[in-house]
Amino acid sequence: MALLTRSCLFLHVCFTLVVISVDFAQADSDWSQYVNIFQGTEGGGNRFPGVVAAPFAMVKLGPDMRNGDANAYSGYLPEGNIFGFSMMHESGTGGAPKYGVVSQMPVVGVPISLEDLSQPRASPDEGGVGYYKSFLANGVTVELAATEHAGLYSYDFPQDSVSSVVVDVSHVLPSFRGFGWEQHYSGGNFSLFEDGHYEGSGIYNNGWNLSPDWTIHFCGRFNQQPWEYWAFYGNSSVPGTSVSGSERLGGVFTFSGPKVASRVGISFISSQKACENLEEIAEDTEILALADVAKTRWNKEVLNKVQISSDNVDDLQLVYSSLYGMFLIPSNRSGENPGWSSSEPYYDDIFTLWDTHRCHTALFQIIQPEAYEEFIRSLIDIWRHDGFMPDARSSNYNGRVQGGSNADNVLADAYIKGVRGSIDWEDGFSAMQTDAEVVPPNNFDPNAPDSSTKEGRGALPDWLQYGYITPRFSRAVSQAVEYSTNDFGLHQVAAGLGKSTEAETYLNRSQNWRNHWNPAATSYDHAGFVVPRLENGSFVPQDPANCGGCYWSDAYYEDSSWVYSMNAIHDVAELKKRVGGDARFVDRLNKIFELGFFDAGNEPSFVTPYLYNFVQGEQWRSVNRSRDIGALYNAGPRGLPGNSDAGAMESNLLWQMIGLYPLTGQTTFLILAPWFESMTMDLGNGKKLEIISSGGNRNTTFYVQSLKVNGETWDRAWLTWDDIFANGGTMQYVLGERPVHWATGDLPPSPASD
Repeated sequence: MALLTRSCLFLHVCFTLVVISVDFAQADSDWSQYVNIFQGTEGGGNRFPGVVAAPFAMVKLGPDMRNGDANAYSGYLPEGNIFGFSMMHESGTGGAPKYGVVSQMPVVGVPISLEDLSQPRASPDEGGVGYYKSFLANGVTVELAATEHAGLYSYDFPQDSVSSVVVDVSHVLPSFRGFGWEQHYSGGNFSLFEDGHYEGSGIYNNGWNLSPDWTIHFCGRFNQQPWEYWAFYGNSSVPGTSVSGSERLGGVFTFSGPKVASRVGISFISSQKACENLEEIAEDTEILALADVAKTRWNKEVLNKVQISSDNVDDLQLVYSSLYGMFLIPSNRSGENPGWSSSEPYYDDIFTLWDTHRCHTALFQIIQPEAYEEFIRSLIDIWRHDGFMPDARSSNYNGRVQGGSNADNVLADAYIKGVRGSIDWEDGFSAMQTDAEVVPPNNFDPNAPDSSTKEGRGALPDWLQYGYITPRFSRAVSQAVEYSTNDFGLHQVAAGLGKSTEAETYLNRSQNWRNHWNPAATSYDHAGFVVPRLENGSFVPQDPANCGGCYWSDAYYEDSSWVYSMNAIHDVAELKKRVGGDARFVDRLNKIFELGFFDAGNEPSFVTPYLYNFVQGEQWRSVNRSRDIGALYNAGPRGLPGNSDAGAMESNLLWQMIGLYPLTGQTTFLILAPWFESMTMDLGNGKKLEIISSGGNRNTTFYVQSLKVNGETWDRAWLTWDDIFANGGTMQYVLGERPVHWATGDLPPSPASD
């Protein structure tokens, strides 16, 4: 049985052109061979395909394209001119690009003009875990590898040509959307030294999170002394070896041979620290050797944590490509925080907890529990020094908040699932209370100037005064639904810490989504929806099927009332009563799909398909919806049904494969049906979850007939963290072709409904 060849793995088109078989036992040692780094890079997935040497590595080294706004948001597209290979990128985000800084661009000959050095490709890019390769039309082949804080470039120029590399400090990823979210270069400095290395820094601002000026330092060395080099300012060379200012600046290095290698370190602290980081890559390091180190780390820290019984190549590629895509960002910048000195871990590039709190962070905890504890500690430490935890953060700056203060949900989820370690949970609760009680200063975001979009809860004044949010605040209804779940998170932590008064206060506040419920609002034969409400208590006439632009200035953000009315996942029993009982609840869920309100690529819809589990005898419908959603994914470049959103989309798929779905801020997992005959999840400390099924076929025979959990017959369509994750466990399914009513026990809890 043949294994995938290295050359095929590096070429992303092979995933659709090659049919091969796999030696499952041999593959056990290197799951990275099944990762398609190009998964979700096209069709709006926006995933970054370049080199990320380890989960959450600070350096993300890859190509930058110029192709209108389609270059948003990771820098990559299969078409368009490459105008540099830069050291920092985001992955899978929407809004507008961020980073694309500390760039190099190879040029054949001595560049006369620096205005446009971009090049089309001669053939498609190739790559695998820890490795990237581009073939430029000018005959230059570029190979990339990296460590966590440094990058390695290898250039192969045409024979008998003059070989030049341009280092451009002003290089950033552009945006043409016209929303005022484009990045700006503010200035920089660049110095050449007698031994041939260079140092400098660049200052940049704005981007999607509207950050003020921030600085990145760099230090670079080539593997040979250039026969000519000079600094430039604007489009002209300058005398001397140092240059600084707000015009375009950098350096040009020219070599006589066709093969050139370059090492670059970056740091948020200083150029000296960047030079220290550069030494993560030894002078004689080969590209493929460094790539092998990256593969080893990804296998050990992520990919080996999940193993499936299938030897189907499509299955293996989908599982491991999705796992890889989950852990590209945030960025672990511990030791690289320029804002304050702290012994706590520091994570940045959080895009965004609005996207990831629903299902990504729950799987993050399971796959990488040590890093997850660090992440929670980092959120709390940001509050200690910046005043608020982030809902989103990049370039060491909070912003932007799309809905609620969803770090509250993440902390609550961690607390009730037993994450302790070195976390100061008294400080954690204080950070959550800041979100719940302190109005953040208005940052006057042009897209939502009514209140802060930087951090916290901008519409808190109405929330505290009325128990709902009036239309004087943008996104009033969707924010109110999210504030309710945020307050439920505070209730959970307060109760665990023995703060009974606060626990009761926030439990009551978590029911405030009900204050937006207008029983007279009707749509498609259903009555009762969350709608805008005025100061005098009257409801605004609202078609629940219409959310206007569904964007920053509207009453609902990125979804309609049909979806947001079903988003109070801590209060589902009350929701069912308001909808009209079980039968009407099922009919409303059906209509969300039949009428096109459901969007598998949009996070507010994520939990909707599985709410059938709250009705006796209807769990099979959740399984059916789950299979429909899974069919929207594949391991190819267009394999995601929406923005990756920092791995949110990939984690959503992985939960379908596992056959469970988490309810954030609760210990409850809704039971679906697993994809594979067996899956083993390594939970750390010798604990494992084993999921086994018999009688099933992923595409046609997938309905649960019976289930045993830890050897005991199970009659509930849900289970808890303690049942299978806290100490490990087993789930044994019998699957069949037709639905049966196997879940005759208690319904999932609705903790806010009493």
